Amino acid sequence: MNPARGIALKLISVVVFMAMTSLIKATADAVPPGEAIFFRSFFALPIVIIMLAWTGHLNDGLRIVNRPAHIIRGVVGATAMALMFFGLGHIPLPEAVAIFFAVPIFVTLLASLLLGERIRLYRMGAIALGFVGVLIIMSPRLLAEGETGSDLKTIASVAVFCAAFFAAMATVFVRKLMATDSAASVSFWFAVFTTLLSLLSVPFGWVVPSWEVVGQLILAGLLGGIAQIFMTTAYRHAEAAVIAPFDYSQIVLALLVGYFIFGELPTWVTLFGASLTIAAGLLIIWRERQLGLARKNDTLRS
Repeated sequence: MNPARGIALKLISVVVFMAMTSLIKATADAVPPGEAIFFRSFFALPIVIIMLAWTGHLNDGLRIVNRPAHIIRGVVGATAMALMFFGLGHIPLPEAVAIFFAVPIFVTLLASLLLGERIRLYRMGAIALGFVGVLIIMSPRLLAEGETGSDLKTIASVAVFCAAFFAAMATVFVRKLMATDSAASVSFWFAVFTTLLSLLSVPFGWVVPSWEVVGQLILAGLLGGIAQIFMTTAYRHAEAAVIAPFDYSQIVLALLVGYFIFGELPTWVTLFGASLTIAAGLLIIWRERQLGLARKNDTLRS
């Protein structure tokens, strides 16, 4: 274990993921979400395959034990991407990223409902705080009336919120899959299933983009695969509770990219709501760490 290296790799993955997200946003007006998912997933596959071959886990990556869970994870993951990509095309990047911070809150809630994990009063309070933060971020969209394009922006805001829910559901299914399948298998087959699922959207209006857009989408796919490698490697060097808080560095990058690349200024409402949601996520992570240490001490005593 090397926490410093794990944190560094996590931060690199966050930067690369933000570059990928920025490319998806830049091309949102040119291609529909389903087509963007195809490029994001298909061109991540070579990177994943190279990683598996390099680390000697190619055979593990091709082996499936829990096929239904893989399929469900692929469906909910593809749905999350489609909703997020749609939202990115219509609301500012910092706002979309801030709303998407609801993922760990949803994960805690879904883990209780689907996996039977107990939620005590402390985490229930954190969940409530997180949802209040998200509602504050979304409130200008939900209350907007009569503004040009306000309806579409409201739909986009709700779409990102729903994307957070489906991304959390995908995370819960990953937890379930890790009991039977390898991490290599989870990574490889997710890319395969989302690529195949994206093809179902062809009848709904794929387009022939310019070569510049094609290049941006291919680069987004490659960066997605690279970011996945850095993130996976980070968790090999440090515990999840140590590096998970660094996910929230995304908001700083989103603010910088939004301002300098897309000319987007965040509102004080977005910043305040995001601070509450981030605080809730950090409280959940801290509580998970405390419970993990308690379980470890109980095991040592026994």
